[in-house]
Amino acid sequence: MRVPAPALGLLAAPAALSANTATMTLPAISDDLGVSVGAATWIATAFGLLMAVCTPPAAELLKRRGVRTAVLVGAALVTAGTVLVVAAGSLPVLVAGRGAQAVGGSCLVTTAINLAGTPRRMGAVTAGSGLLGALGPLTGGLLTEHVSWHAALSPSILAVLAVPGVLRAAPKPPERDAHAPFDTAGAAVLTAMISALVFVPRFPVPALICAAVIGAALAARVRSRPNGFVPATVLRTPVFLGVSVLVCALSTSYFSLLYTVPRVLEEDGGWDPGAVGTAILVALLVGSAASWLLAASSPRMSRAMVLAVLLALGALAPIAAAVTPWAALMLVAAGVSVFVSSSGQATLSVYAANSVPDAQRPITLALFTLCYQLGGAFGPALSALLIT
Repeated sequence: MRVPAPALGLLAAPAALSANTATMTLPAISDDLGVSVGAATWIATAFGLLMAVCTPPAAELLKRRGVRTAVLVGAALVTAGTVLVVAAGSLPVLVAGRGAQAVGGSCLVTTAINLAGTPRRMGAVTAGSGLLGALGPLTGGLLTEHVSWHAALSPSILAVLAVPGVLRAAPKPPERDAHAPFDTAGAAVLTAMISALVFVPRFPVPALICAAVIGAALAARVRSRPNGFVPATVLRTPVFLGVSVLVCALSTSYFSLLYTVPRVLEEDGGWDPGAVGTAILVALLVGSAASWLLAASSPRMSRAMVLAVLLALGALAPIAAAVTPWAALMLVAAGVSVFVSSSGQATLSVYAANSVPDAQRPITLALFTLCYQLGGAFGPALSALLIT
């Protein structure tokens, strides 16, 4: 019995909604907590970072303990994080709450993606995340204006509504003694590596130095334990490496534009928050809906054609947003960006999974998803540099 696609969408999409509501809350958080907008952006960077680094451990939890444990752990963390966000009166508490939401969200998103199974169902999950994520800026603006920014950062809790349906149809947990011991050192080194990379936009020189040192340690760990947390066979697969780099670039571009375009429209264009939220909503809804069409059609298209579409539009969107003086074209660029990032996640994940042996497919999918989520950490950090 397969979990229905709508339940998988509801399990994964609230994380995207919650991530995107922050785009319209930063000024209010800055004023209320007495910090700069740049400092407030840490709530987005922390959210994206933890969504990224916790994806492979979430996949390991799913493999070892099954769907039930992964979903219950994810739901518990999302709930605890939301409680902290609602009660937050300082930036550290708020960042901690957003971090717990992100860790729990990574468990739920990873579970949904692993249970999808087919390109069409994967496309439904990613497009659903894009569609609900498209509501983020408008939802964040409205909740901040009429309720509070605490409420605007709390939509992750909606994923809990999917838990009963997912658990009813979830497959049985695996045999616990059928797996090798968990590679704790490998997981720690990979987490440190991703963390160092995330800090490159903010602290280029020290972060690059740390990334180089940790990268050498990661390479040594992979050589000494080729079947550990980061399998050597996966890293030696050209298709996996290529599509992972591409999806990270597409995701980074999307999240950067998502945080930059609203600020430019407000500060340079003189738009009010309601108009910005509505315009961004329309652009992202159209782009997300179109992404499902590409994902559903991709099995009938050649790989070269899919890659050509993603590469061409993925390059065009940030260039257009950077050089255009027209607000309408900036909104089109944002819509194109979410189209290529969402459809890229759905289509390229299939290429990545099919490029490795069956035994390596779960961790391959997790590492690929990590690269997509990494864009959620890179993007806001780049946006903060552009805004300031």
